[in-house]
Amino acid sequence: MAAAAAAARRLLSSRLQTTTTRLLHATAGASQGAARETSGGFIHPAAVVHPDAVIGQGVLIGPFCTVGPSARIGDACQLHGGSHVMGDTELGEGCVVQTGAILGADIPGQTIIGENNVIGHYAVVGVKCQDLKYKTLINPGCPSAPCQNSTKMREGGLEEEEEEEEEGKDQGGEVDITGGSGVDLMNLFSTGEECFLHIGRNNEIREYCSIHRSSKSCDCTVIGDNNLIMGSCHVAHDCKIGSNNIFANNTLFAGHVVVEDNTHTAGAVVVHQFCHIGSYSFLGGGSVVAQDVPRYTMVSGDRAELRGLNLEGLRRNGISDQEVRSLRKAYQKVFMSSITNESSFEDRLAELEQEIELLESPAVSRMLESIRMSFDQGRRGICKFRSWSSS
Repeated sequence: MAAAAAAARRLLSSRLQTTTTRLLHATAGASQGAARETSGGFIHPAAVVHPDAVIGQGVLIGPFCTVGPSARIGDACQLHGGSHVMGDTELGEGCVVQTGAILGADIPGQTIIGENNVIGHYAVVGVKCQDLKYKTLINPGCPSAPCQNSTKMREGGLEEEEEEEEEGKDQGGEVDITGGSGVDLMNLFSTGEECFLHIGRNNEIREYCSIHRSSKSCDCTVIGDNNLIMGSCHVAHDCKIGSNNIFANNTLFAGHVVVEDNTHTAGAVVVHQFCHIGSYSFLGGGSVVAQDVPRYTMVSGDRAELRGLNLEGLRRNGISDQEVRSLRKAYQKVFMSSITNESSFEDRLAELEQEIELLESPAVSRMLESIRMSFDQGRRGICKFRSWSSS
């Protein structure tokens, strides 16, 4: 009898466990189905999404993500597990934010990221710059500031009724995003000058990249469209990056660098602040670039020197053979003067400006313009070349 009773208890217990498991799965499935039906997407229950955040249709948010109160997530975006969108950050449609990436920061200003961008694993995009002239302080008007809170308490603090109401809200089943401190941790902003970052469309920003906002409110860090920024690259404050560029791993741009379109860097390139990198140029691996790189040219070395025209880049980008021949002639006149030619660099530029036939080539005109602008006030001049005249 005892054995029969024990067998019956085990059978009953097994049936109860099976029934409970089925009910839990059914409840979870129903709740997830309701979420998908509501927004056309899915927010994982382990994600922390502020109720004031704007979430588009078809957005997928994975576990352990955080989305701040001022964030705006466009339609069909994907936030992989452990990624974070903070501060006043706008994410365009169809973007993919991979695991560990951080977009934006809780500082004044804004980060705008266009459509169809891919932000790689553990990339940091739109955070505070590393310019020491930029200062941030805890906002004294924010309820999270300890000094402000203590001052209010000394002056009488909150009324007991208000404290009871707040406690009642936390106990009423609403999500407590204060961490138990009474402070909205996802709405912690600092004072300081506004700073901005604007990224265009169809960029691929790979793992461990860092892209910083501007250092002042009157400027903006800008990245154009269709760029490939490979792993561990750095774009500092106030840089202006054009479109259709390829930056290989560990390319580092200091502050205020300007990169035009269709450029290519090899790995481990370092570019000094305020330098200009001209369109269709190529920067050889390991180069330390301390001056401007004219359009259509190729540089390498420490410190980088001109090594000729970027002929392979011109071919790949569809520059005509006629244009390339004109560029060759112009380059030879300016940078490859014979030993017997004692004319200065400035004289050779002036001679090229008198070559009407060569100047009819748009590429030659643009290269000459690029060289001339590099010697404007406040610019750094162009990279040296081997036949540089002592004059």
